[in-house]
Amino acid sequence: MIGLVASGFATGIGLIAAVGAQNAYLLRRGLRREHVPALVALCAASDIVLIGAAVLGVGVVLTWWPPLLELVRWGGAAFLVIYGLSCLRRAWKGGESLEAGASGPSVSVRRAMLTMAGFTWLNPHLYLDITILGGLANGHGQTGRWWYYLGLVTASATWFSLLGFGSARLAPVFSRPRSWQVLDTLIGVTMLVLAAGLALR
Repeated sequence: MIGLVASGFATGIGLIAAVGAQNAYLLRRGLRREHVPALVALCAASDIVLIGAAVLGVGVVLTWWPPLLELVRWGGAAFLVIYGLSCLRRAWKGGESLEAGASGPSVSVRRAMLTMAGFTWLNPHLYLDITILGGLANGHGQTGRWWYYLGLVTASATWFSLLGFGSARLAPVFSRPRSWQVLDTLIGVTMLVLAAGLALR
């Protein structure tokens, strides 16, 4: 029982704690202390639902109708390009900083949640990952698969909480505009590289 939870946790961390659009966006919002609880909850809840669906066998749908993955792939690539270009534009303009006691330019909770939902639900890698996770979990039998699932969703909640709430400790570094330009450039380039990888697959 404990071994299955630990195995699921390790697998979950390995898949979730990768450089990607979802993690990059949560890092940025966490640095600004903007809507962190809501965004962490959205990320964790999404994984709970999607991984649970995979364990129940929804991954079979992607095998049965492959064009679905293709549609999600191109939609996700377009979304990443748009966001990546916006980050690079922000980096080019510069002048942004995070000073103690000041929140700086902000985004609404609605916009932040919709953006995060896009990064989460329009990410083709996510559907590939949950298909794999569904197969791994079901390999442990009818009962064991749910203990493995518990480890997976615990990993998700742990990672997103650490990233969202822990990133605020880096706020002093980002009191300098140059730091924001570097971060936006890195995120923008990462988004475009991910989009290119999807498009060229």
